[in-house]
Amino acid sequence: MKESRKKTEMGWLTAGPVSGLTLSLCEETLQLLIRTEGAEWETDSSLRPVLIAAGEELDFARWKRIVHRPVKTGYGTGIHSSFRCLDGKEASYAFDTVCWIETTGEMEEGCAGKVHFEWIPIREEGLEVKEVRWPVPMAFSCADPEWYTLLNEGQGLLIPNNWKNAADSLSFQGRFLTAGGYMPWFGQIKKRHGYIAIAETPWNAGAYVDHPAKGPYTRTGIWWEPSLGKMDYRRSAVYAFLDDCDHNDLCRIYRCYAKETGKLVTLKEKAARVPSVRKLYGCAFVHCGIKTNVHPLSDFYDRKDPEKNNHVTPFDKRERLIRDIRKRGVEKLYLHLDGWAEPGYDNKHPDYLPACAEAGGWEGMKRLADTVRDCGYLFGIHDQYRDYYLDAESFDEEEAVRLPDGTIPQHSRWAGGPQSYLCATRALYYVRRNFHEIFSHGIRLDGAYLDVFTCNEGDECANPLHRMTRRECYEYRKQCFDWLLAKGILPSSEEVSDWSMQSLVFCHYAPYRFMLQAPGTPESGIPVPLFNLVYHDCVVEPWMMDILEYETPDGEKCRKDLMLYALLNAGAPYLVRDGAYENTDGSFAGCGSLGPEETAERCRIVSRLHERLADCPMVRHELLDGEGRKQRTLFADGTAVTVDLEQNTYQIKEA
Repeated sequence: MKESRKKTEMGWLTAGPVSGLTLSLCEETLQLLIRTEGAEWETDSSLRPVLIAAGEELDFARWKRIVHRPVKTGYGTGIHSSFRCLDGKEASYAFDTVCWIETTGEMEEGCAGKVHFEWIPIREEGLEVKEVRWPVPMAFSCADPEWYTLLNEGQGLLIPNNWKNAADSLSFQGRFLTAGGYMPWFGQIKKRHGYIAIAETPWNAGAYVDHPAKGPYTRTGIWWEPSLGKMDYRRSAVYAFLDDCDHNDLCRIYRCYAKETGKLVTLKEKAARVPSVRKLYGCAFVHCGIKTNVHPLSDFYDRKDPEKNNHVTPFDKRERLIRDIRKRGVEKLYLHLDGWAEPGYDNKHPDYLPACAEAGGWEGMKRLADTVRDCGYLFGIHDQYRDYYLDAESFDEEEAVRLPDGTIPQHSRWAGGPQSYLCATRALYYVRRNFHEIFSHGIRLDGAYLDVFTCNEGDECANPLHRMTRRECYEYRKQCFDWLLAKGILPSSEEVSDWSMQSLVFCHYAPYRFMLQAPGTPESGIPVPLFNLVYHDCVVEPWMMDILEYETPDGEKCRKDLMLYALLNAGAPYLVRDGAYENTDGSFAGCGSLGPEETAERCRIVSRLHERLADCPMVRHELLDGEGRKQRTLFADGTAVTVDLEQNTYQIKEA
């Protein structure tokens, strides 16, 4: 790299301008300033870039030899900073940062320029770094609803700067590629000037947020964590700046990025590989189970009513359910079957065989599968290759995930009781073994749900016999999906995630955050379909159809119809959704219920829309009022869906 520009102001280094964009660094405070032709963005002067180690926040200024120099390459111009001599010690932890403006000339429509931020470990001795927070959040303080932040928790969240409720935590700590960050980006917009921050190395990273009740500010930034105990590799984020935008434009920028990086694979492309993908379009989904068996050490074990811990529903009863649904005129359906194996739901994985004998065994399961097919429906099963139960016959600590300190994480939350995690390097072998056993009994599967792969974080394993980084874990999980596709089985998982879009065909759900919280929980922002603005035509998403009836903390009675969100997102409907765990994952008691005929008719409305738009991109989303009670989506074929979430009404306008 060569020298670029000299100091333009006392104490500041400046790179650019490049097409009207400049980047400046204050050598004293390490504050960053980005100027576009229409706006200025500066990092919050009240915050400092830090490394967190042993519970202490180490300000970058603790390094006594800090050298900044302008740099220029054939693709960019910027500022390279080196940090040496922590607290004056020569042989101490060292790192570099590089901030640079891209000069390749390739810009998406409306983009004013791109700035890349790289954090690079140089010498990893003397500190056990737990987290790096750099670059720090942008200054974003103004009690104005036209200043808002976009986060990818679940389907998506928009937080106006004056939003009434506090937002200071995200699920999975905002970790990218989990339910806390379906896509690895966030963005902020102030009166149509905005930026999108994309983590290009998202595997050990996430977003954090700080928004007090009523604002007047929202702070959001990136955290980076170690991989197997070391920072180990260059961490990179790119910020794209726009001078006339809304949340749709940021999603458009990311969709372009997803295409360029090979993540975006549409349902049409997947159907070219496995034609049965199209059979999912317009399906109603039925989610039910066979055997429940709750271990006495499980967090869900009911000591007051032990009878609730163990029960079996025969396969032939599920056959009757399917025939009854067919008589009600439901033409397209996918049956997702939980607890079909002898151990019971969430028990003894990965040794989840044979079919439950009490329910009818392999013969009963085959009759159910044949009945589903005879009705013209699709049949799939729940399965699990992450949770590794200690009472599984094949359990071996040498096959479990091991942390860098040598410990093996364990817990007893789910029905099967004590468990650790199976190293994902082993998962595909068990998938092959178990599915070949199912095939040997003449059972044909249309789909298979590999639980938690797209909801929970990737694992890391320090066992030298099968060492695995988090990035590699996602690849091993993807191999399981690809194996199913090769067998003509449509892969599904709990939620959706950016890393899985090359292979995943459908999911259990892709909800807004509030749908997984108890009804009446204060919302931390306005639910918006950020994920579907990028990936709607890439994956089939079933949606909850409950009518939620509840009281707010101040006694106000509310009624919220989740069918409206299914329509807004042109998703598939749940006809039956029997959650495995009460008051968990959106399965809340007392949310209101409808009769079977009315339920079937509501599903028909949603299914008709989904059948037509399943592989059609969502191109625009609009908030028609300040609270987000009225919203509209527009699809590439010209269809517009408008919902009034207060009056519980909708309008579908075809092109």
